[in-house]
Amino acid sequence: MLYSGIDLHRDNSMITTINDSGTIVNQQKLPNDEVSLLEYFFSMGNEHRAVVEATANWYWLSDLLNDHGIDLVLAHAKYLKAISYAKVKTDKVDSQTLANLLRIDMIPTAHQIDPELRGLRDLMRARLKMVQKRTSCINSIHRLLAKYNVTLPDINSISNIEFLVDHDVNFQLQAHTQQIQLLKTQIKDLEASLHSRLIPNADIQRLLWIPGIGKILAFTIYLEIDGIERFPAISNFLSYACLVPGADNSNKKIKHKSANKDGNKYLKTAFKEAGIRATQYYKEIKIFYQSKERKKHKNIAKTIVAQELAKTCYYALSTKTDFNNTFKGKALSRQKSMQWPRLASPGV
Repeated sequence: MLYSGIDLHRDNSMITTINDSGTIVNQQKLPNDEVSLLEYFFSMGNEHRAVVEATANWYWLSDLLNDHGIDLVLAHAKYLKAISYAKVKTDKVDSQTLANLLRIDMIPTAHQIDPELRGLRDLMRARLKMVQKRTSCINSIHRLLAKYNVTLPDINSISNIEFLVDHDVNFQLQAHTQQIQLLKTQIKDLEASLHSRLIPNADIQRLLWIPGIGKILAFTIYLEIDGIERFPAISNFLSYACLVPGADNSNKKIKHKSANKDGNKYLKTAFKEAGIRATQYYKEIKIFYQSKERKKHKNIAKTIVAQELAKTCYYALSTKTDFNNTFKGKALSRQKSMQWPRLASPGV
């Protein structure tokens, strides 16, 4: 068996290949050309494994090698750094280190999303960036008007305000307003493009019945999970969703890390938002939240609610059963209406 470590860059790759004893068989710097890379691997036989760090441009390399029967392992960038520190750091050293770690089965692996869902997930992440840009434009308008002691109750009413200011300020307002309208249209078109591909999905429909989860959150949760079966236990899922605290204990020093960032930040945001909405619209969940808030900080209480909703999602998806309209064993007094995007009523 041969093991190749690939130090991938934007326009080239440094590849080091070693054998079972760790001896370097080949080491080359190649352009990121499909023909050149395939010739490199095929020139040394079929018994071959490769590893690359999970950087921003690994998609095409994974597709190329896997389509030609070469097993590619994706290395977790953060955890890899913890075990591969070197005083001398070059492309050759990095690629050889990757190869050796692969040979001794010490690569901290990262998940490779299903290629069929990859584009959809990235589209949802692009939507989030559009929403953030729109919010930034709205905030810029409010900050600009505050300089002239003008309060805007509704961003849609900006066109009805007559400003006794100079042309430069009006130009800024107009530019921000146009950006907001453009982003609003793009977000709407993006969402519409996802409806036919995601709304009929059975797992999406199960998520839509859970309190606090609407169309966009259901899309986000489903795509970010990429198969609930990859989490053998609910504890693994909650950890991946950043909904459990971390710890940094040493001897008699105990330090809890409430804002755990090791995991999927998109799932964390989705469940946090779902928890806020569920608390607003379901009195049983609101009572549960208030009981936790009295004992703990409100942010911790919000996380606990989000954690309970994440548990509900995990069991609904892993067992392929519909939501039974209960929370913490108690029946909810409110049930979602049978209307689009929900296509079927839950089995209650």
